[in-house]
Amino acid sequence: MTRLRILHHTAYRYNRRVTLSYNEARMTPLTEPQQVVLESQVRVTPTQAAVSSYKDYWGTRVTAFDMQIPHEFLEVVSSTTVEVHRVERVPAEGDIVSWERLRSPELEDQFSDWLPQSRLSGPGSEVLGTLPGVVEGLDPHRAAHAVFEWLRGEMRYRPGSTAVTTDAEQAWNQREGVCQDLAHLAIGSLRSLGIPARYISGYLHPRSSADIGEVVAGQSHAWLEWWDGEWRSWDPTNHKPAGDFHVTVARGRDYRDVPPLKGILSGGGGSHLDVGVEITRLA
Repeated sequence: MTRLRILHHTAYRYNRRVTLSYNEARMTPLTEPQQVVLESQVRVTPTQAAVSSYKDYWGTRVTAFDMQIPHEFLEVVSSTTVEVHRVERVPAEGDIVSWERLRSPELEDQFSDWLPQSRLSGPGSEVLGTLPGVVEGLDPHRAAHAVFEWLRGEMRYRPGSTAVTTDAEQAWNQREGVCQDLAHLAIGSLRSLGIPARYISGYLHPRSSADIGEVVAGQSHAWLEWWDGEWRSWDPTNHKPAGDFHVTVARGRDYRDVPPLKGILSGGGGSHLDVGVEITRLA
């Protein structure tokens, strides 16, 4: 178990005055069986913003705010204290569904959000042609791990090598990407085999050896979950299941469902973006 305090700061400085804007922030972690939010707050500056919150279709807590006064900057600060206690259960033989069961109309309907390829998850014809040989003779659980291991040997993590609009096929073609791309590629590969998979956005404390109370530069992070009889996690950047230093904020089909901050505005003429995440281990 870990208890983490997370401070996520985002600031836009506009080149010209913005007359009005509407924005949505997805920065508040979820409360669920393996993590509990103890306290959370999202602060918006200028303070004249009209702020509300709701849960979207995917169950993510969204802070929505509109600014109907002229403004030259926008700051959003999310602070959260969360306890995480993850248990990755080793499946027994009877826990894994068969390929036949996965392809049944009942499960295809149940997981209809997580089986079709989304705009960013399609891995392309080269990957699709290779995957059958990677998973031949394996049940869905072992097949998923075979896919992860194969992608580990093919892809390289390289910061700054892609953009948020990069899709899985583009990342594959250059054989490198960031956590978002590695997650998209693994998700698209699993979906192409008929294994439900979904994109996870959250935070990662990068240093498990940090002292209690030590503030470290944290990371917004992406990983995935897939279903083979129950939902399981995998972090393709770090080649392991999500652990007590992973904090889940949002789930979706791909990054487009879960951006930390998005909006529309009138005016501005361009902007400078500054983002920082600080994570402190409290227990």
